[in-house]
Amino acid sequence: MAGLKNARIGWIGTGVMGKSMVERLLREGYEVNVFTRTPSKADELIEKGACWQDNVRNLTKESDIIFTMVGYPSDVEEVYFGENGILEHAAEGTYMIDLTTSSPDLSKKITKKAEERRSYALDAPVSGGDVGAKQGTLSIMVGGEEKPVEYIWPILDVLGSQIVWQGPAGAGQFTKMSNQIAIASNMMGVSEALIYAEAAGLDPSTVLESISGGAAGSWSLSNLTPRVIKGDLEPGFYVKHFIKDMKIAIESAEKMELDLPGLKLAKQLYDQISADGYANSGTQALYQYYKG
Repeated sequence: MAGLKNARIGWIGTGVMGKSMVERLLREGYEVNVFTRTPSKADELIEKGACWQDNVRNLTKESDIIFTMVGYPSDVEEVYFGENGILEHAAEGTYMIDLTTSSPDLSKKITKKAEERRSYALDAPVSGGDVGAKQGTLSIMVGGEEKPVEYIWPILDVLGSQIVWQGPAGAGQFTKMSNQIAIASNMMGVSEALIYAEAAGLDPSTVLESISGGAAGSWSLSNLTPRVIKGDLEPGFYVKHFIKDMKIAIESAEKMELDLPGLKLAKQLYDQISADGYANSGTQALYQYYKG
């Protein structure tokens, strides 16, 4: 493979976050092939210089480094292990980086198969939402062998500001589960604080100004509460995807014989607002559960 700057990057999945991440790579001068199941989601990227590929197979053959950011573990399974998937058509020495929040066991399975084909696979889920994707300030949690991580580090550095190698295959996903567990209970606290302030007759904006800089401060409080106050429930991260993540975390915890009651309660509340029509809203829509 030529120098990293000359490497052909393949990108599968150009949703809320993926689109902004590809835009950052294009601005840095990388050649990027893109594929997504809904072609119209790639239109703006193509106008900005990305090259459209009709399917995963073609994208794989035309790329040296492939990033995937799809919705669910079942999508990851199809993209990597399908008849026309990455692992079936990747050339020796291809780098595969899955940014999807997925199952640690699936990440290990992908890595094992990649090694058999003398290629490299990393699990590298991200956190930071649409804002982090646009600004290049994502937290990227990487699992896999250290040398491939070092090789693609300059690309990761375009996408995130907090990049940490966590350990072997699956370690990135385990770290992301820890992240989601922390967020789950935090979102309940953020929503309850806001509804309490309103019931007390306070101005939510001034309350936020006071508490976001104190011990209660958190990313969710600073970035999502202002959206709730404005009535903005547009997704930086979908409710339906957060429910998927919590399900993975609960299943993973059960394998380790852990009981996480806070996480289970958060999932119950998110399941309820999803059933009430907020599956495609942002995670800040949990506020609607309390609003009634």
